[in-house]
Amino acid sequence: MAEILAASEAMERALALLEGGDVVAIPTETVYGLAADATNGVGVARIFEVKGRPRFNPLIAHVADLAMAERIALFDPVSKRLAQTFWPGPLTLVLPQRPGNGIHPLATAGLDTIALRMPKGFGGQLIASLGRPLAAPSANSSGRISATTAEAVAADLGATIKLVVDGGATSVGVESTIVKLEGAKLRLLRPGGIAAEEIEAAAGMKLLRGAAGIEAPGMLASHYAPGAAVRVNAAKVAKGEALLAFGPRRAEGWQGAAALRNLSETGDLREAASNLFAHMQDLDRSGAKTIAVEPIPSDGLGEAINDRLSRAAAPRDKIDRAP
Repeated sequence: MAEILAASEAMERALALLEGGDVVAIPTETVYGLAADATNGVGVARIFEVKGRPRFNPLIAHVADLAMAERIALFDPVSKRLAQTFWPGPLTLVLPQRPGNGIHPLATAGLDTIALRMPKGFGGQLIASLGRPLAAPSANSSGRISATTAEAVAADLGATIKLVVDGGATSVGVESTIVKLEGAKLRLLRPGGIAAEEIEAAAGMKLLRGAAGIEAPGMLASHYAPGAAVRVNAAKVAKGEALLAFGPRRAEGWQGAAALRNLSETGDLREAASNLFAHMQDLDRSGAKTIAVEPIPSDGLGEAINDRLSRAAAPRDKIDRAP
């Protein structure tokens, strides 16, 4: 079973595992990540092995500072402005790779672009100490609910990894927002921890939606899925269903729910985002075969919440799993 160490005590052990081509589960401000040295093919392969992740799904490379990022990718003025505005933080930029950047091809799934992010806290400190970027998707079995606590990581992956770094519950609670500049247009590839409106204000342009194919992590049709089926925009709750509620008003029939968790009693979308994965895990453990989800507004962080819920509700034959 994985050892769980507090972030204040884990640096030396984490570095030793990364240097040896192994993986470490680490806290970030979004969700917990399963990290490996992005330049080490053995370490990157361990990520795929532990998660059961398809090789065609690229990984985000995490950096310690903008200088490290510019050694890996080619920045345009808009992307650099976004990095300077939101890094460190929950924004991922998809950029052209700089030739000879040392990133292992397995981490980029053969694409000529790379997804980059600068995390806060322990993750950034670990990267700076290692001196190399970390590939780090969410620390959960592929396609399943992302972990927002060390205990959730250990319950899912503890039998297959050696170390979980405990930094407490994550503050944002959903993965990073992913954007990509395409010529003179800025495209939102995945909504996340920074609202689209904030990015548009900093970039000075509107975000386009929609993308063809897998250009970045978290874009598969079915993802973030619990064992139970998920039913979104539920106006009624069938007896025996678990209920993921939002706000002060309940869906019809809520009294018959097998279990109930409220993302935010007051309808606060930031609180809802931080609670999303933990509440879904709680409801999944209730034994209910279906989780009904009350409607959630799509403005601000609601866009990211609804994106995760729609992927959790997608047909399971499209789940992000190895063949």
